Amino acid sequence: MNPLLALADHAARWRTAPLTADVEHAARRALIDWFASLLPGCHLPPATLMARALAGERGAGNAVSYVDGARTGLRHAALINGTASHTVEFDDIWRWGVYHPGCPTIAAALAAAQAHRTDMTALLRAMTAGYEVSCRIAQAVQPSHYDFWHTTGTVGTFGAAAAVAVLLDCDATQTAHAIATAATMAGGLQQAFRGDGMSKPLHPGHAAEAGALAAMAAREGMTGALDVLHGPAGFAAATSEDTGKWEKAIAAIGQPLTITQMTVKNHGCCGHIFAALDATRDLQREHGFTADDVASLHVGGYAATKNVCDRPAITTEQEARFSCQFTIASIMLHGGVRLDAFAPERLTDPVIRAIMPRITVSLDPECEAAFPGARSAKVTIRLRDGRELYRHQPTRKGDPDAPLSDIELDEKFLELTGPVLGAGEAAAFLAQLRTGGELPGELRLHHAASPQVPGGLARAG
Repeated sequence: MNPLLALADHAARWRTAPLTADVEHAARRALIDWFASLLPGCHLPPATLMARALAGERGAGNAVSYVDGARTGLRHAALINGTASHTVEFDDIWRWGVYHPGCPTIAAALAAAQAHRTDMTALLRAMTAGYEVSCRIAQAVQPSHYDFWHTTGTVGTFGAAAAVAVLLDCDATQTAHAIATAATMAGGLQQAFRGDGMSKPLHPGHAAEAGALAAMAAREGMTGALDVLHGPAGFAAATSEDTGKWEKAIAAIGQPLTITQMTVKNHGCCGHIFAALDATRDLQREHGFTADDVASLHVGGYAATKNVCDRPAITTEQEARFSCQFTIASIMLHGGVRLDAFAPERLTDPVIRAIMPRITVSLDPECEAAFPGARSAKVTIRLRDGRELYRHQPTRKGDPDAPLSDIELDEKFLELTGPVLGAGEAAAFLAQLRTGGELPGELRLHHAASPQVPGGLARAG
């Protein structure tokens, strides 16, 4: 079976497929979580810089660029919003694909829905299709794809293409060509976030725009190479160890729908640190020690925890979000890793800096063998009084087997969007997203000045 054709046929059915109550509920949760991640990023670089850079090319249209509040064209809105939604690192995860589907898929789908004046039901169907296509492709090329590629930038292009194709009423053949064309525009390198720089959030923004372009072109008759996913010089062959685990991925289509199996982030940093954060927090609650009581803390994790997040020294917000040492020190001192964890004064806090050298990270074979289906960690803490504490954390709070409740998701949404919208407006918008039939439209954001942190991302004032 050609995996691309199977995925395209599945996606095209979502033009008219009924939304069951559980799927609608899951899709609305994904939309709520996306806006929770988007709105705090709307007054931070790189989205603010992208909006300024492209201001002269904005053009007319019905899609909303939430960064600058302008009505604009589909592709422009997809690019800017997709970038903003990945900035504060609170976006959803498909753990089996090492992938954040919401940023590229919803950014493109919402822009297309607004551009073509559809309704909430059409948006939720398109999101479901985009999640299905992209998450299954991610599943087929992992775990080796993640050795060099940022899945949200690469595979996200497919999610955007499939979602926009549904909203443009593309049939299965047109959808297949949209996915095929998206493949040759997919990109996003790991080095973009292993070092410093602002380009990581641009990955899903570019994926959203490129996927939208692929669908728009396919709707007008542009064709792509229909063997581009599994061919000998295709996407899987070029970006993973082989030509892809397609049989397993295709057999899993809709069993269950991927949008019902999302991880909702409970910390504002890289998800590869979450299990260690959860273990540290729980041990501290159980045993009552302070950060000053800790002589040493060791994290055994899977390869990405070691290779991406073992950062004993940080200088910028970007580096801090990907540092086990910084985030674990923060959770011991302050009880959480939320937006305020990366305020300028926290980045230079001498107390956090003093704790970081006591925290070490290594590759644990058991955790590595369980990846990507399980995101685990083993945390060993030695206290100054001689006690040794240990926790094997097999999963993360927010994963499908330890989900955030609707109440917890609502609390996350209000915490992250309240400062941007105002508490009353945030609550009203949440109610609309939970039950409303109309598309989200323009929002009045309380933008603040965003001074630069030298060498890295900027913070809101």
